[in-house]
Amino acid sequence: MTAHSALFLDRDGIINVDRGYVHTIEEFEFTPGIFDLARFWVHEIDRPIIVTTNQSGIGRGYFDETSFAQLTEWMCSRFEIERAPIARVYHCPFHPEDGVGSYKADHGWRKPAPGMFLQAASDFDLNLARCIAVGDRMSDIEAAAAAGIGLRILVQAKDLQSAPGAPSYAHAPDLRAALAILRAHVSASARSPASSLNFPQ
Repeated sequence: MTAHSALFLDRDGIINVDRGYVHTIEEFEFTPGIFDLARFWVHEIDRPIIVTTNQSGIGRGYFDETSFAQLTEWMCSRFEIERAPIARVYHCPFHPEDGVGSYKADHGWRKPAPGMFLQAASDFDLNLARCIAVGDRMSDIEAAAAAGIGLRILVQAKDLQSAPGAPSYAHAPDLRAALAILRAHVSASARSPASSLNFPQ
């Protein structure tokens, strides 16, 4: 059985504008271009969209799991309306220094650790080398690289200088550019059946 590919999206800064510990519908503003990118993946590739998000605001006591779950349900319903359903949302509420009580932990799911990606690979029978991750922080890229994600896209307004030894990534100034990279990657993979990044037919 051929393992599937998936598109991994960070939340704050990719799906929504990052205003810091967003946890209400009123604060939540979708990032321009996110639905176009998601629809392309769902309709052209027909593989799952999976969200992996650090949510230390829970661990810090700024909001609770119920608030996060309610916002997540609303967010996923909007993706359904936009014909780009999200298969699952993984989140890590822990923080090693600022977490409160049991949330003060250096958890394997907190990016830059790869735990959320590895759990998704188990849950969805994924070949992570055939997957794509889109994030707006180097911790997203580092986590994806540690998990073995084949294509990593960093969405930032400015070019970044990576530290020596940092994992490689494709740079996109915005989600429109990220979609162009995704389209080019899919097209190149289709032309190269032997490529380890080729998507299953």
